[in-house]
Amino acid sequence: VGVFMGKRDFVDRVDSVDPVGVVLIDPEALAGRKFVTLSCIFRYGRDDMDVIGIAFRRELYLSTRQVYPPLQDREKGVHTKVQAKLLRKLGNNAYPFFFEFPDNLPCSVALQPGPHDVGKLQQCAVEFEIKAFSAESQDAKVRKSTVKLMIRKVQYAPDMQGAPPSVETTKDFVMSDKPLHVKVTLDKELYYHGETIHAHVNITNNSNKNIKNVVVSDQVATVVLYSNDSYIKCVDIEDSRDSVSAGATLQKVYKLLPLLANNRERRGIALDGKLKHEDTNLASSSVKDGVLKEVLGIMVSYKVMVKLIIGEVGLEVPFTLMHPKPEAKEEMEDELVFQEFKRSYLKGIIGAGDDDDEEGNV
Repeated sequence: VGVFMGKRDFVDRVDSVDPVGVVLIDPEALAGRKFVTLSCIFRYGRDDMDVIGIAFRRELYLSTRQVYPPLQDREKGVHTKVQAKLLRKLGNNAYPFFFEFPDNLPCSVALQPGPHDVGKLQQCAVEFEIKAFSAESQDAKVRKSTVKLMIRKVQYAPDMQGAPPSVETTKDFVMSDKPLHVKVTLDKELYYHGETIHAHVNITNNSNKNIKNVVVSDQVATVVLYSNDSYIKCVDIEDSRDSVSAGATLQKVYKLLPLLANNRERRGIALDGKLKHEDTNLASSSVKDGVLKEVLGIMVSYKVMVKLIIGEVGLEVPFTLMHPKPEAKEEMEDELVFQEFKRSYLKGIIGAGDDDDEEGNV
């Protein structure tokens, strides 16, 4: 069996998600049933680490379709123009079908391994996979002619910008008649990957304390399934060494640039899910409301933290980091070009330590 797909990235538009349109080809129309599954998997360890029957993965979602023998007319399984073109090109032994993502699933995201992790690392990731197989039934343990392919669920920035976020605080000190006032404002709420963040810091120090330093950092907070835990990783920092003496003021714009290129060696940084032979970037913010807590996977949020070295004075300003929505492209009526994904065709790209995530001709 073979599987044909028009793309590998499927966009979550908050109110809807692109349907996964696929065509299965069985060139010789062999006897036996053919099934295809769409699964969302949360990994939190290597598959070969399974002990006493405990797997380090959990299926957050699994949907199975019987494609052959077909259960509906061919026309009813066609939901994209690419599917229609494929059917015309591949002939009568091609069978269309589609999947729809449920609303409560996270997007593709993974935590970056450490520099010394090798092969199938201590992986923590949310992944999506299409798998086709031949079997007597969809629950059969013996499956033949299996092929599988990783896909991604992604989100793009919304069309509307929110109001620029701003946070301020007033701090009183013992033995000081007047307080310290600090205000932090970002120039906007939504940033695209690669954009510089401008943090406007306004400090009015009417106290009798001296501020020895101002530290501005860009941090990502990640929430992981099961433990419902959260942890913070700093992805950019400016240790300004700015001081504000008693009775003085400071108005300054601090610049931060969160990039994966500056964090390649940092284990645990959240990244957007990637395909094997492509690079990726820092994870985009998780912006979808209504995601069920029991299937969170990994949720990502960003904030700018301003810390004053004078007692416990710190402010956190949240912001959103995403990719811009790509321009809509008109679908061309050109001849289809097929790209085969097989490990033997990715020599020099896939290392010997990688696992067999993609098998067969897909």
